[in-house]
Order: sequence, then structure tokens, then C-alpha cells
Amino acid sequence: MRPIETLLSKRWILKSREKELYYQMKDEVGKIKGFLTEKLGYPVIVNPNLIKIEKIPASLENWMGIQEFTDKIEYVFLCFILMYLEDKEAGEQFVLSELTEYIQSQEKDEPIDWTIYRFRRHLIKVMKFCVKEGIMEINDGNEDSFMKSDAGEVLYENTGASRYFMRNLTRDISEYEKPEDFLKEEWIGMNEDRGIIRRQRVYRRLLMSMGMYQTLNTEEDFYYVKNYRNMIQGDLEALLDCELQVHRTSAFLIMGEDSSLGRSFPEENTLSDIVLLWCHLYREKIERGEIPVPADEDVKIPKEMFTALLEECKKIYGSGWIKTYREMTMGEYCKKIKDYMLQMELIEELHDSIRIHSVVGKIAGVYPETFKVGGANE
Repeated sequence: MRPIETLLSKRWILKSREKELYYQMKDEVGKIKGFLTEKLGYPVIVNPNLIKIEKIPASLENWMGIQEFTDKIEYVFLCFILMYLEDKEAGEQFVLSELTEYIQSQEKDEPIDWTIYRFRRHLIKVMKFCVKEGIMEINDGNEDSFMKSDAGEVLYENTGASRYFMRNLTRDISEYEKPEDFLKEEWIGMNEDRGIIRRQRVYRRLLMSMGMYQTLNTEEDFYYVKNYRNMIQGDLEALLDCELQVHRTSAFLIMGEDSSLGRSFPEENTLSDIVLLWCHLYREKIERGEIPVPADEDVKIPKEMFTALLEECKKIYGSGWIKTYREMTMGEYCKKIKDYMLQMELIEELHDSIRIHSVVGKIAGVYPETFKVGGANE
């Protein structure tokens, strides 16, 4: 794996967990630091304990957030944990009961009662996430004991990494009213050089988004891609196994088969396989003229047509899927696939229609000719 792929695909590299990789990346990071800071505007943190690239997006995306978390209170608990660890030294130990008392004393909006299973379950999910990420280590005990009873105890050790989990912000975020305010924070003090802002925004979008599309909001950025296509492609190909493909109203960074730049599509799961089959059906509809493509390539179809395409996909190919998806009700299946496509930025849900992003026209999958359409193989 190339150094930049390693650094961009990981939250951080902790010396305590990946000592060999830490020293390897410490030697390599200097070679790519210029690209990271100048083209992406990403701060590089290198200290005796970890290496981290502050990966800041160009825009808000559906896939962002901690995938393990399913409830707002889990993010609240995470913030309280980070606050609690702020005053502790690396290597300092603490017991779970100290942390739960701290959370109870800090939470004002919703009283926390640890005798209620729901609160314990959410906290343990967050604690397991923190251990997985290397924010803390378990020295004695097991979280499952607290899951069973609020009297359960666990001994943890602070690794010191928690201080680098959040970005350092220059303003009081209590003034922020919406997520976009955090993106504006990034460009404060740089109004005098819009060229730098635009360049960094373009490189970030190409690296972190499923695709870049020409819209009223991105027109300036898209013209930058068209005008400096060769330079951008040269910069990226020097560091990554990739190809920059620029079309009339869209641009995509296509990764090579051996690349590992975090999450990309298609993934190695049945969801991706189903979506690829759906894309094939969608392209067939376009080729037959059943779905018109406007001049700006901004395809919108009624929600009913989108659902009908999903149902048709299952009826034709469902016998080749794993049992989980074969036995789903049509409603459960349609919701599952639609949610996944929304998360992967393949589609966008509008009031009464679905916008199909043009990246869908670049990806498709079919089963071998030996597959019996509408039935199982023999």
C-alpha cells in the first residue's frame, strides 16, 4: 500500500498498536507532506505516539459519521468521554464507575439513569468503539458485566490519543447552528486567496466524494478541474494508482484494483452486487429510450419508477443472492438498497423523485450467461 493511501484510509497510526507501520510512515510522511498541506490543506500531526492526517471534507456527505453509532446519545457519550480524558495523562487508569458518575454530572438535557438498560447499552457501544480506535485500553474486567448490571466494573487505561480525536477549532462552536458552519471554519482567514481555497476544495472533493458534478454551487470548481486537468491528474497519479476521468458535467477518480483508499464502490458485499445489477437494468432502460437523459445529464425519475426497478432487479436476479436478501420482503429489500445507494452518493432523494447521479452510468454488473434469469442455477 502506498504511504498516502495508508494515511488517508486510517483515522491515525498509533505506535502502541502498529509500531513497525508507525516508523515506516514517519519516514515517508515528509515526502508527501507538501501535497497534503498545499493541495488538500490537511494538517499533518506527527508525535512520539501517533501519526494523523486531519481529513477534512469539501462538503457534507451522506456516508459521514461513525457507522457503529445509531443514536444521537452515543455521540453525546463520546463527547463526554473525550472531555473526561482531557484531564488525564497517557497511561493513567480509571474505573468505569468514575466515568459514569462524570457523565451523570455533565448531562443536563436528559437525566441519565444507569439502572435503565438502554443507557448502559449505548454507553458500552461507545466504550467498545473507543477501545477499538485506541483511545483507551481495558486493563481488567469486561464491558458485558456493566451491560448486565449498573454495578459492573471495568478498569481502563487512557492512551493519550483522545486529545487528537477531535479537530482543533479556532472559534466557539456553541455559535454554530448547522453542520455547514464547521466547513466555513476551515476557510476563515483565507478570504484573500480564493485560488487556494478552490484548489484544496477540488482535490478534497475528488478524493473523498463518489463523483464531482457540475451544478450552480460547484461550477467554479468544475471549471478548475477542466482547466487544470493534466496538472491534477499528474499530481494524483504520482501518489496513487488512479485515473482522473473528466466528462462534460462530471469528473471521477477511478482507483486501480490494488488501491485501498478507504471506502470505495463497489465493495465486497452483496449490497454492492445488487446495486451493480440494478445499474445494469437502469442502463438498459436508457439504451431503449425508456428513461430520457437531458442535456445536463441530470436524470430524475419518479420514486415509483425507482421502486419498480428495484423490484424488477430482485425478480430477475434474486435467486442468485444470499438467503438474507432472498427472504426479505419486497418493502424491506427496497428500503435497504435505497438507503445504501443514498449513503454511497449514487442517488439523491428529492420531494417526489430520485436523482440518479451520472456515476451510475459508469458502473454495472451482470451474472454469467449460465445464470438462469428469474430462477436458480441447476
